[in-house]
Amino acid sequence: MVEIAACDDQTAFAVQELLAARWVTATADRTTRDPRQPGVRLRCYLDVRQELPPQHRTGEAGEVS
Repeated sequence: MVEIAACDDQTAFAVQELLAARWVTATADRTTRDPRQPGVRLRCYLDVRQELPPQHRTGEAGEVS
């Protein structure tokens, strides 16, 4: 589990997108706010042991041999 602390929703989702482009990730669709703290938090779950194949990172189909 990774918890992202950011100044706004846009930044939190941008960081999540970067993580999802690199590793298998269960993404979140909303952020949370703590009334006593500035900014937002977003939790996502990723498996750093399983790197995505190159075709999934770029959105392009892999070469067939």
